[in-house]
Amino acid sequence: MTPEFARQLSELSHETRRQIGALIDRKGHIESVIVGDAKRIELPDLRRTRVAADRFRGLRCVHTHLRGEELTQDDLTDLALLRLDLMAVINVEERTGLPALVRAAHLLPTTAEHLEDGDDANPYVLLDPQIPTQLDVDFLDLINSLEDEMARNRRTTRRAEGRDRAILVGVATGSSSDAEESMAELRELAASANLIVLDHIIQRRTSIDPRTLLGRGKIDELLVRALRLGADLIVFDRELSPAQVRSLSEATDLKVIDRAQLILDIFAQRAESREGKIQVELAQLKYLLPRLITGQDSAFSRLAGGIGGRGPGETKLETDRRRVRDRINRLDKDIEALRGRRQQRRKERTRRELPIISIVGYTNAGKSTLLNTLTASSVHAEQRMFATLDPTSRRLRLPYEQEVILNDTVGFIRDLPPDLIAAFRATLEEIADSDLLIHLIDASNPRWEQQLESVDKILADLDFGNIPRLVVFNKADLVDAETLDSMQRQTCATGARQCIAVSANDARTLRPMLELAGAILARDLTSEQPHDPDADARRKHAPRAEQRAAHHSK
Repeated sequence: MTPEFARQLSELSHETRRQIGALIDRKGHIESVIVGDAKRIELPDLRRTRVAADRFRGLRCVHTHLRGEELTQDDLTDLALLRLDLMAVINVEERTGLPALVRAAHLLPTTAEHLEDGDDANPYVLLDPQIPTQLDVDFLDLINSLEDEMARNRRTTRRAEGRDRAILVGVATGSSSDAEESMAELRELAASANLIVLDHIIQRRTSIDPRTLLGRGKIDELLVRALRLGADLIVFDRELSPAQVRSLSEATDLKVIDRAQLILDIFAQRAESREGKIQVELAQLKYLLPRLITGQDSAFSRLAGGIGGRGPGETKLETDRRRVRDRINRLDKDIEALRGRRQQRRKERTRRELPIISIVGYTNAGKSTLLNTLTASSVHAEQRMFATLDPTSRRLRLPYEQEVILNDTVGFIRDLPPDLIAAFRATLEEIADSDLLIHLIDASNPRWEQQLESVDKILADLDFGNIPRLVVFNKADLVDAETLDSMQRQTCATGARQCIAVSANDARTLRPMLELAGAILARDLTSEQPHDPDADARRKHAPRAEQRAAHHSK
């Protein structure tokens, strides 16, 4: 900024009694001139112009202050949200109209580690006030060094090409412990989706903001932090309504998704069979249909590709509602055809009179590991949520020469998206034909009680609550004996259920579980029941073991 330019801007501002500003590019050309009132100026909306993630916008704002005030919070917020190179104000002398001190600030890049350590708590650097004739800052050198630092921070978080960098956001109206537990689960989901989590924010509110979930001040803080850390994505721990997605997308050019969409994306990554891919695509399209926005400035156009954009593909995200509905109708027909084939396979198993045991439970409880150990299989299993998606069936011989079919089912999670449950109804019907459910619980997880309740609720919602159930606490080797015994007593007392503890990796601990499962099956198959004239009407909704017992009693 030359002294001549500062003087001209100050004199015009003094004469008009209005703040006057200019947006200047790095070559010194004036891009825009803004005239405000005596207290503020309103900058044009620059967010429609996309900029690289590790670059500023290439514009600096210089404007006047008539009352000698310092940089305001509005000035600093505009600096961050508009990604300006610099924000500078010229204090205008009240009497002469000449420029006095020039105050300036720029954004300070940082890393998540520095924020956790409490360093760089202030996102802005305020330069020392100077009169225009004594400004000696090499502006281009300063901006280039800041952008180089942003690029370095970005490279350190990009451990693998194509991984999105995210900030997780929770909004809580309940207790802090519940909010922390929910955020911990969201972090696990993010890791399962192969996201790099840069930071997380939890805001406690008495009520949820219907427009943006967060308050205006917290939104600004979030966007400033996202810019400083080089984030690509913001993930909310609540389902966002279409209006909320639109409002948030208008505030930032970052991708914005919610917990439901993150789960759908994980399913899209894990689906390997044609059946699984069809079910995931159907769930995603049903989720996106009410959120489609016409026009090039669509909020969801930013989700094309990457996290939240797998499955249907980016062309599906830009299509109109009619074409999406047509695609949903075709996928519904495909699902019905798959459902018919599954029913045929189940009829064949029924003719063989083999009891069916299904392993159900919260995601990452160890269901696939248990199946592998029991049946010497090699189903993919790893320590992450929804590691396996497609159901697997194996034949298993219980103690005392009893043969059964063992099913490994898709994992459950709290607040499972309804569209996902609807799309996977053909797969979930495998559970309906079970004679016994092994409800597997991760005993080492501090949230095991909430996970138990979530699975019970989902099973009840699916009308599977009448199927005999054996509660199995997995990973017993990671919990001390006293705690494990207390967990079993508590669970058996509240639900009148039979419980046992195992370690799925240790086959030696599994025989008592198999003996107990065999005893439950034998009890259900041999129990005598009096003839009921309405039995035929109810048999349709009863487990097959009960049907056979009823037939035996006749």
